[in-house]
Amino acid sequence: MANVEKVTFNNSTSREFSKTVKQRVDQYFEENNISKHANAQMVLKTIILLSVYLGCYALIISGQFSLGTMWFLTFLMGIGMAGVGFSVSHDALHGAYSSNKYVNRALGFTFDLLGANGYIWKITHNIIHHTYTNIHGHDEDLEVAGFIRLSPHSEHKPIHRVQHILAFFAYSLAMVFWVFIKDYKHFLKTNIGPYKDKSHPISEWIILFVTKAIYYTYILVLPMLLLDITWVHLLIGFLTLQLTAGVIIGVIFQLAHVVEGTDHPVPDEENMIDEHWMIHEMVTTNNFARDNKALCWFVGGLNFQIEHHLFPRICSVHYPAISPIVEKTAKEFDIPYNHHETFFEAVASHYRTLKKFGDPEFTYTEAQA
Repeated sequence: MANVEKVTFNNSTSREFSKTVKQRVDQYFEENNISKHANAQMVLKTIILLSVYLGCYALIISGQFSLGTMWFLTFLMGIGMAGVGFSVSHDALHGAYSSNKYVNRALGFTFDLLGANGYIWKITHNIIHHTYTNIHGHDEDLEVAGFIRLSPHSEHKPIHRVQHILAFFAYSLAMVFWVFIKDYKHFLKTNIGPYKDKSHPISEWIILFVTKAIYYTYILVLPMLLLDITWVHLLIGFLTLQLTAGVIIGVIFQLAHVVEGTDHPVPDEENMIDEHWMIHEMVTTNNFARDNKALCWFVGGLNFQIEHHLFPRICSVHYPAISPIVEKTAKEFDIPYNHHETFFEAVASHYRTLKKFGDPEFTYTEAQA
């Protein structure tokens, strides 16, 4: 990603929406006398998802099952892995799971348990993505791979013509790349997004190498030492785990921003987005399948991305309740509230967007967003 100057927002405009929606959401929690953090339902979900992931691993490593059964358990483990990332790690790393920073810190290490690095995630996701959503050259989430064009403002390449086919394969490989390359690459970068000469504490370097070593040991070394399998069996199981989690995570996150209706704004000559930051988040973000309780449970409320971007420090378990408040307020101020009724409608919209951005003759305007 090219080194560019930081983008600013014209927060002197449209303050009333920001003030009103914050007041109404705060009022909801005050009137109902509930915490903005995890409740018993969230704690139970945490236990269940961690039990699926760790339980499947324990069953595999016991060596009591056939190769076919162990392969199926790696598939279930991949689903559990995605669920833990969505519902436990994500909230904890945002500081939303608990009012206690030590609880968030401890649960944030579940991300490292999955083979990723929580420290780098907080930089690239919490800070960069959440601040510069859908702004080309800043939002790291738009940089999945060189052969995938997720921004209409990035350079078009001939291979982008078939990106609507390649993209879903790329998403499935995302976790493999993350586990072995992505975190190290970010640690070694001089510039991350708009941040120049970014240095990292020695303690974070130590945590990176220690947690990666722990992950490689329990996911690759121990199965080879304790199970009667070949390296081919190990590779099949490992890839099943990673590809399953990768495609689930990749698709869910793309449905939030790279769909029809969401904006990809360009800063003006002074490198400013001429709207309030909260308005920017509204026009660049999309919800989907809000009435699908099972999906909402599994993805940790990430189908309520609008609420998440406006209130990232509120636990995801509360998003379904505050969604009508945000939508009502947006309508009052004539601000878009992008959403798809179902999961498959959102996937179809993402697919059509990939085709549009892959067409060299497609010309993007904000009116088409």
